[in-house]
Amino acid sequence: MIEIRKALLQDIEQLQAISRKTFGETFADRNTVENMNKYLTEELSIEKLTAELTNPDSEFYFALLDNEVVGYLKLNSSSTQTDVKDNNALEIERIYVSKEYHGRKVGQVLYNKALEVAKQKGVDYIWLGVWEENLKAIGFYTKNGFVEFDRHIFKLGDDEQKDIMMKRAIEI
Repeated sequence: MIEIRKALLQDIEQLQAISRKTFGETFADRNTVENMNKYLTEELSIEKLTAELTNPDSEFYFALLDNEVVGYLKLNSSSTQTDVKDNNALEIERIYVSKEYHGRKVGQVLYNKALEVAKQKGVDYIWLGVWEENLKAIGFYTKNGFVEFDRHIFKLGDDEQKDIMMKRAIEI
């Protein structure tokens, strides 16, 4: 059974490990080594993750199977949102699952946690950005009721990639 647990500051090394592992598994085959290394070094450093983890408007949750972290979720509210910055919205910045656990509903359990948090916060909608080339993720979000509402640029090193911005209303 998949257990969801809020990540705490003492979990920072585990958070960095699962972040780097899953980001690499998801994007390394379609990006340059230089751009991947730059992102992993700068965006997933202990310092950057510590700042995010200690920000009261960001939340991280681990997905655990047999006490092993197999995925995680990052949520942003208020001013920590990457684009929209709407106090009536919650951003899913990251849902990542270790490749060996794909197909075992870990992503769905993490997404359900995001919905639960959105309802607790009383927001009107939940939104996210997903790389236009990540068809598997786009399919997952579409299946869960998300619709496209805009696009934005995500910089991976020196590569400007297009993200599809998707949202879904929260029914209370």
